[in-house]
Amino acid sequence: MFFQHIYDKSLAQASYFIGCQKAGVAAVIDAKRDVDTYLEIAKANNMTITHIFETHIHADFLAGSRELAKLTGAQLYLSAEGGEGWEYEFPHVGLKDNDIIKLGNLSFKVMHTPGHTPESISFLLTDHPASDEPVMLFTGDFVFVGDIGRPDLLEKAAGMIGTQDKGAKQMYQSINKFNALPDYVQVWPGHGAGSACGKALGAVPSTTVGYEKARNWAFQYAKNEDGFIKFLLADQPEPPKYFAMMKKLNKVDRPLLTEVPKLKQLSIEEVNANMAKGIKLLDARPKTEFAAGFIPGSLNVQGNNSFATWAGWYLTYDEPFMILAEESMLDDLTRKLMRIGLDNIAGYLPSVNEYTNAGGTLNKVNQVDLETAKILAKDPEVQVVDLRGVAEYNAGHIEGAENVFVGTLPDNLNKISKTKKVMIHCQGGDRASIGYSILAKNGFNNIVNYSPGMNEWISSGQSVVAL
Repeated sequence: MFFQHIYDKSLAQASYFIGCQKAGVAAVIDAKRDVDTYLEIAKANNMTITHIFETHIHADFLAGSRELAKLTGAQLYLSAEGGEGWEYEFPHVGLKDNDIIKLGNLSFKVMHTPGHTPESISFLLTDHPASDEPVMLFTGDFVFVGDIGRPDLLEKAAGMIGTQDKGAKQMYQSINKFNALPDYVQVWPGHGAGSACGKALGAVPSTTVGYEKARNWAFQYAKNEDGFIKFLLADQPEPPKYFAMMKKLNKVDRPLLTEVPKLKQLSIEEVNANMAKGIKLLDARPKTEFAAGFIPGSLNVQGNNSFATWAGWYLTYDEPFMILAEESMLDDLTRKLMRIGLDNIAGYLPSVNEYTNAGGTLNKVNQVDLETAKILAKDPEVQVVDLRGVAEYNAGHIEGAENVFVGTLPDNLNKISKTKKVMIHCQGGDRASIGYSILAKNGFNNIVNYSPGMNEWISSGQSVVAL
């Protein structure tokens, strides 16, 4: 058996390439959209991709299964569980609980494991030349290392009222099915630490059934359904805004993108004209460079592993947008965006020098240090705004601070004072830089940024209030 784990750090998303070396055939599970990775693996190992699997209709990334099928001619094998409204709307082979798919000397047994979503399935792999006992379980968003998939995304991200309670009950039943598996089976999940598909995912790539039974919180509630549901639904992170669109695009027939697009370099005149028409400019530089000088009206979405996630909060799928980034970053940034379906890139600007050379004046971020932040936090005429998530805020915040999550800031500008001085902060500065750029773009000129945020505030011994 040939096995390779492919991991996208930007979305904390795992996909898998599994092959039978004797037969020279391979399967891919939960493919990312830039599928050249799998084609290169197949070529390097003299294999043909013949099977493409998905564990469920994904919400956090745009699956590349159809792109891969178009390029290889491989067959799509997708869940036929979940009932009405959960059918894939394009040609495929539908899979039901206990179905078995053969791949050379390997076999994959389907387990219906609803909870995260109604149609969710897992794949139990047996390598028959070695043993007729199963060796691996590919769980998608069902069981993670140290956590399980959240059942509230459909309700919070897609507005499907009542689905989180039903999903939590289904998840309880599914973990008891998992509980019956042999302890030695390896578990390969769809996500790792940093994913919004759970709240406490581990950082290691795989685990075993036995380890999760012993250490995963979910299995400590295996005989307490009410306690399980209560803990599962508590303190889940805010689902990114783009999740609802991913559910749609992964289910319906859609245009395919079979190669990474090459971006057009824009002149500063084109950038200015586009911005005048309301087209957004994403400044992908580090927050320190943005703070030192930024093009007025641009949004600072740093080109790190969170780039696509934050871009998905602020861009819509029917609007073009531009990127400010060095040419060497473009392939990486374009891949990150296409993985969530943000393909409508009007072009890029390589640096702010083009703007200043054309006579433009850069704005600077008004930043404050710890001593100033301590003074401002005690001033009743200053509004302190904590841009972190609700669970982070509840765990400990500066006394008197108001919580406005940065992802929803454009929809909550009315909560930010235009008359008082406003001090914004987050945990370590990344989200505060995004927030500052949003507020500056919307005409707020009374903002100061305490960039070191709660990391410095707590480490320096300042008091916090918990709810």
